Amino acid sequence: MLSRFMSGSIRNLEREYSCTVRLLDDTEYTCTIQRDAKGQYLFDLICHHLNLLEKDYFGIRYVDPDKQRHWLEFTKSIAKQMKSQPPFTMCLRVKFYPPEPASLKEEITRYLVFLQIKRDLYHGRLLCKTSDAAMLAAHILQAEIGDYEPGKHPEGYSSKFQFFPKHSEKLERRIADIHKTELIGQTPETSERNFLLKAQMLETYGVDPHPCKDVSGNPAFLAFTPFGFVVLQGNKRVHFLRWNEVTKLKFEGKTFHIYANQKEIILTYFAPTPEACKHLWKCGVENQAFYKLDKSSQVRTMSSSNLFFKGSRFRYSGRVAKEVMEQSAKIKREPPEIHRAGLVPSRSCPSITHGPRLSSVPRTRRRAVHISIMEGLESLRDSAHSTPVRSVSHGESFMPRSRSQATDASDGIAVISDEAYSPSDSVLPTPVAEHSMELAVSRQINGAPCSIEEEKESEAGTPPHGEGGGFVQEGAGGDSALSEVEQVNKFVLSVLRLLLVTIGLLFVLLLLLIILTESDLDIAFLSDIRQTPEFEQFHYEYFCPLRRWFACKLRWVGGLLINK
Repeated sequence: MLSRFMSGSIRNLEREYSCTVRLLDDTEYTCTIQRDAKGQYLFDLICHHLNLLEKDYFGIRYVDPDKQRHWLEFTKSIAKQMKSQPPFTMCLRVKFYPPEPASLKEEITRYLVFLQIKRDLYHGRLLCKTSDAAMLAAHILQAEIGDYEPGKHPEGYSSKFQFFPKHSEKLERRIADIHKTELIGQTPETSERNFLLKAQMLETYGVDPHPCKDVSGNPAFLAFTPFGFVVLQGNKRVHFLRWNEVTKLKFEGKTFHIYANQKEIILTYFAPTPEACKHLWKCGVENQAFYKLDKSSQVRTMSSSNLFFKGSRFRYSGRVAKEVMEQSAKIKREPPEIHRAGLVPSRSCPSITHGPRLSSVPRTRRRAVHISIMEGLESLRDSAHSTPVRSVSHGESFMPRSRSQATDASDGIAVISDEAYSPSDSVLPTPVAEHSMELAVSRQINGAPCSIEEEKESEAGTPPHGEGGGFVQEGAGGDSALSEVEQVNKFVLSVLRLLLVTIGLLFVLLLLLIILTESDLDIAFLSDIRQTPEFEQFHYEYFCPLRRWFACKLRWVGGLLINK
């Protein structure tokens, strides 16, 4: 039976799992991993597959069965992190946005960041005005179809590609005008670099929003950027704290706290679930360590708890931004070849592909995915996921400007757009099936037709389009009832922990007192204790027999060691 059990354990350890990682250009990398393989192994496989050296900006994202997003931890086993059954499905995404993406060392890294920002534009995470959207769309056209040619590009050619969920003929003409007149002669690399330069000027660059509510119950989006912590509410950035101003991040249940040294600010927000709040906290810990610290040796293990509340402990594992930039400057190799494919308009659903394909990527299941810039802001107001928010104090008008100027706002308030910030997928619990979500949001807004094949391609575990709105439509009564129960549970746990700590301290003090009284220390109060009848009875009836028993056992063990 023992041999059968051991052979079964060996078979389990040797078991292989199939793992599919969806890359930024929508190719799918499939491999097999051992049961005990760690996240770093899979990440290194993907980076080798892409010929990527500046890999610290990227991460692998997955979604658990409860529709909660997570970043794969590289120091832990993949199988233990994935709560779902194999085969596993994950996505390669930009985890830490470069402060200056256009200045990245290698073209392949800039290209991958370019693809990520196109996704951000589509989902509304990178919010921009119509004029900025037109320029960004024109850069995409120039990078992927080249210069305007009257013979190849007839009148209205830009309307064949759906850059936005909803757009007007005026905007289409503006995109075409920019493409025809202002971008002639730019190579794909130059257009992508200019695209990145334009994107990094926006207030919402690098924002991966987490939907929350403030203390008044109003919706808000919390995010961590290369420059600090931001809170977006309505059409304004209502809070901005630089990383050197953030002193502590903490969460308890669904409550998230941000402590700052500037005027002792404490910001409190409420996540939809405790799991979402923990994910928010872990993202904050990682971003603060990556952007704030000078060396990875300065990274410390962070705890979300105080003395009497059991909390989570987490430590960022990896290099920090300064080390990454120093390492990038040392790269000396021939730039890897990048094969860029043109745009292919779709008949059923006008679309723009994710564009250039890496030459090193095999032609595995490739799909055209809608890349859109969230310019249809009025439609978002009517969307099922949009919720009116309270008015915020007046802020400065948004103008394209340098990042240094953007971060110098004294009050942290800035107008980011004409309409409310409401990314299409951030209120949804999962972004894994981004392809299906993109199509669903776009068609709901536009009423555009959609093919059955594209519906079949959407991921099986994706929730219905209206499912994600439950958080923003939650009743205030339910929230208050749950919060009261949680407070009572926290109080009871706190009392129990305090009681256990007290009993433990008393036990330690008793042992210390016994050791001191049995020692030869000549202290007045110890001498008084030794002269009491109770101590003499304890000494002769309990302590002396116990000491003789220990001495006998020690001699016996010593004899065995000598004989050997």
